[in-house]
Amino acid sequence: MGIAGSTNELRLLADPTRSRIVSLIRDSPDGRRMVGSLATDLNLRQPTVSHHVKALFDEGLLERRPEGRSVWYSIAPDQADRISEVLQGTSDTEMTDGVLERISLDLATRFAGTFAAETVERFVRESHALLSEKSRITRHLPSLTSRFAVDRLTALATEGMPRLDRTPEVLFVCVQNAGRSQMAAGILRHLAGDRVHVRTAGSAPANAVRSVVVSVLDEIGVPVGGEYPKPLTDEVVRAADVVITMGCGDACPVYPGRLYLDWDLEDPVGLPLARVRAIRDDIEARVRDLIPNLKANP
Repeated sequence: MGIAGSTNELRLLADPTRSRIVSLIRDSPDGRRMVGSLATDLNLRQPTVSHHVKALFDEGLLERRPEGRSVWYSIAPDQADRISEVLQGTSDTEMTDGVLERISLDLATRFAGTFAAETVERFVRESHALLSEKSRITRHLPSLTSRFAVDRLTALATEGMPRLDRTPEVLFVCVQNAGRSQMAAGILRHLAGDRVHVRTAGSAPANAVRSVVVSVLDEIGVPVGGEYPKPLTDEVVRAADVVITMGCGDACPVYPGRLYLDWDLEDPVGLPLARVRAIRDDIEARVRDLIPNLKANP
């Protein structure tokens, strides 16, 4: 059956959030997800995601399987082909306005009392444009847009806080934000935990973290998680106490009251695994030397 002949149930997927939920479930390694993990990826409140999942389940598009205290959702087998048709027939352009509006509304609630709804919407739309045009990200763009906007808004809010009353902020910047800066950030997070807040950015970001970087970090037990390359923006520099650049020249603006360091490190792109491991070890040594110099939160 073609898209035109789809039933009323499949018209639920015209809603961008429900379309995204089904896409995330379909694209997961084992074809199933829990509401909590969906909420994290979408950067939406769990009750909001539960509402959409229930609507999809009630119409027979999803199956529900309890396992202990956990509940998993998967696509109903008899609906899989028709769902794929609908998802393929919905372009990113058609989804963009609806998705961005929903993200903006959700984040306006999250940042109520700190930023006006108009400011939140501006950051959401700017973040979407930066990721899609500068980073050329296509996979998981709505959820990454939300995460990027949250990070930028949080940085903007942090800027106004007294520096003695907050966790030290470190920003790592390289060219593509897919190699050196991601290694440094992952290692610092792993070693310092929540004693330090870490951000990364790139002067000319790639569209994904390099797989070799993920591999060499995994070798030393450092997870990369859902990290992604992101463009350098002014507010994350202003929020930082320490800005560490790695081969990105003069791309990073300079503000008084911050410590600026430049680490002369080889770009791992295209290098053999042994060389990338050596870069990783060099970065780890530099990070270990850095940690004692970061002012602890009182």
